[in-house]
Amino acid sequence: MERVNSTSLTEFILTGIPYPLRLRTFLFVFFLLIYILTQLGNLLILVTVWVDPQLHARPMYIFLGVLSVIDMGISTIIVPRLMMNFTLGIKPIPFGGCVAQLYFYHFLGSTQCFLYTLMAYDRYLAICQPLRYHILMNAKLSTLLVTGAWVAGSIHGALQAILTFRLPYCGPNQVDYFFCDIPAVLRLACTDTTVNEQVTFVDIGVVVATCFSLILLSYVQITQAILRIRTTDGRRRAFSTCGAHVTVVTVYYVPCAFIYLRPETNSPLDGAAALFPTAITPFLNPLIYTLRNQEVKLALKRMIGGPGTKSEV
Repeated sequence: MERVNSTSLTEFILTGIPYPLRLRTFLFVFFLLIYILTQLGNLLILVTVWVDPQLHARPMYIFLGVLSVIDMGISTIIVPRLMMNFTLGIKPIPFGGCVAQLYFYHFLGSTQCFLYTLMAYDRYLAICQPLRYHILMNAKLSTLLVTGAWVAGSIHGALQAILTFRLPYCGPNQVDYFFCDIPAVLRLACTDTTVNEQVTFVDIGVVVATCFSLILLSYVQITQAILRIRTTDGRRRAFSTCGAHVTVVTVYYVPCAFIYLRPETNSPLDGAAALFPTAITPFLNPLIYTLRNQEVKLALKRMIGGPGTKSEV
C-alpha cells in the first residue's frame, strides 16, 4: 500500500468493491440503472404524497414522503461514487469530500432510523388506539416529530464526523471500501483509535438498539391487536398495512447491525452488507410501498387518471 510523503493527507483513494474485470461494464450499467430507478421511484412517491389531497395531510404519508427524500439523498451520496469504481483510472476523493460523505451518510442514516421508529409508533396508534388516533397523531405533531428526527440525525452525523476526522491521517491513503465510512477510515489513522471505536460502537449501538427495540415493542402490541380482530378481511388489511414497514426495517437494520455492532474486522462481507442500506434499500422502498400499500396505488391511479378516477377499491 502506497505511503504518502506528507504530514497529513489531502485526498483518499476508495478501492471500491472487488469484482471480475469482465463484469466492469455490466456492473457500471447495473448500478446506473439502480440509481436512476431509485431517484425516479422515490420522486414518484414524493410527488404522489404531495399532490394527492387524501395523502399529504396524513401522518403516515408525511413520514413516507420524508423517507423518499432520505432515500434519494443516501443514494446520491453513495452510488455515483460507487459507479466510479467501475471506470478506468484512479479517481481520488478530496479530504473534504470524504468528510462530507461520512457526515451526510450518518446524518441521513440515523434520521432514517428515527423515522422508522416514528412510522412504527404511527402504526401502533392507528391499530391499537384507533378512536384516539387523530388526537394523539396529527399533521402538526408529525411535522414536529420529523423535525426532531432531522435535528437528532444532524447531531449524530456531526458527532461521528468530528470524532473520526479529528485524528491525524498521514498515510497510507487507500480506503479499503467503496465509500468513506467510519471503520474503513479509522484504519488509516496515525494514532490509536481504541477510544473512537468504543465511542462509535456505543453511539451507533444506542441509536440502533433503541430504535429497533421501540419498533419491536410497537409491533408486538400491533400483532396482539390484529389477532383480536374478528374478521379475516380486517386482519388481512391490518397486516398488509404493516407488512411494508416490517419488510423495510428488516432489510435496513440487519446489515447495519452486521457492519457496526460487532468486533472490528476487515471482512469482505462488510462491503456486500453495506450495499443494502446504501443502494438496495433506497431502490426497494418505492417498490415495497407501492406494491404492498393499497392507498398509494389508488393515489397513483387518481394522479394518472385525473380527478374522475374513483378513490374506492
